[in-house]
Amino acid sequence: MSALTVAGLSVRFRRRDGDVQAVTDLSLTLRRGELLAVVGESGCGKSVLAHAILDLLPANAVVTGSVSFADGVPFARGRDIGLIPQSPATALTPVRTGRSLLTETLRVHRRDMAADLVAKEAGLAPGDLDRYPHQLSGGMAQRLATALAIAPDPAVLLADEPTSGLDRPLADQTLDLLRRRCDDGGAVLLITHDLAAAERVADTVAVMYASRVAEHRPAAAFFAGPAHPYAAALLDARPDRAFAPIPGHPPMLTALPPGCPFAPRCARADAGCATLPAWTGGAACHHPLG
Repeated sequence: MSALTVAGLSVRFRRRDGDVQAVTDLSLTLRRGELLAVVGESGCGKSVLAHAILDLLPANAVVTGSVSFADGVPFARGRDIGLIPQSPATALTPVRTGRSLLTETLRVHRRDMAADLVAKEAGLAPGDLDRYPHQLSGGMAQRLATALAIAPDPAVLLADEPTSGLDRPLADQTLDLLRRRCDDGGAVLLITHDLAAAERVADTVAVMYASRVAEHRPAAAFFAGPAHPYAAALLDARPDRAFAPIPGHPPMLTALPPGCPFAPRCARADAGCATLPAWTGGAACHHPLG
C-alpha cells in the first residue's frame, strides 16, 4: 500500500533574471515498508522535492502536480510526515535546549516516551540534550534534528542528507535507524549524495539529474548495473569504483534543453537525444545501458 504518492510534480522559482525549473514532471510512489533513496549531484532538485512534499516552499515558488499521503488521506506535518532537515543548525530554536525542544515535541504529539530514550535512539548522548544549539557540534545538531523528527513516530519520514557532518560509524547508526523504521512498517524517503549510504539501506533508488528523474529501479539492480549513462557515471565517480569524474557540467536550471539534459556530457548521445526520451527499463534514456 502506498504511503506517499507524487504525481507530475513541477516546481518553478520566479526570479527577475529568469525562472529556475527546480523539479520537472516528477512522479514517485513510496510504499509502506520501503526506503526510497533519491540521489544525484548537488543542485539537481533533491531538497526542493522534499520541501515541495511538505509545502514548505518560498512565496516565489510555482507548483503544479500533486502530492498525496496514504492513498489520498490528508496529512499533518510532524505527526504524519517528519523531516530531518539538511541544515539542522538553522532549524533549531537557538534559545532553547535540546531537552526542551524534544520534551515539547513528545508532549504535543502525546508520545509517552522519555526524551533520553529518543535521543539515545538517534545516537545523541542524553547529557547533550541540556545544551543549547550553539553549544552542539554539527554532528550533534544533526542527531538532535533526527531525534526531533522521529519523536512523533511519523508514518513517513523525509531524511534530507541525514548523515551530513557525521563520521562513518554514526552515519551508519543513523542509516540503520531509518532502515528499522521501514522494517517496522514505516516509509522513508532518503535524499542523499552518499551512494554508499543508499547502497547500505535502500530498497529502491531514484536518480535525479537537472530537475528530472533519470532512473528509478530496485536498489539491488541499480547497483549491479545502472541503466542510465548518467547513473553509471555517478557510480563510477565513487572512490571504491573507478573514481572517475563526470566530464562537463549540468545544464543551468534557468535554461534546460528541450531534449535529454545529459546529452552534452554523454558519450552515447546522438541526434535523437535532442528530444526527451521515453522510459525504457527503468531509465529515461534513448540509449539505456545493458
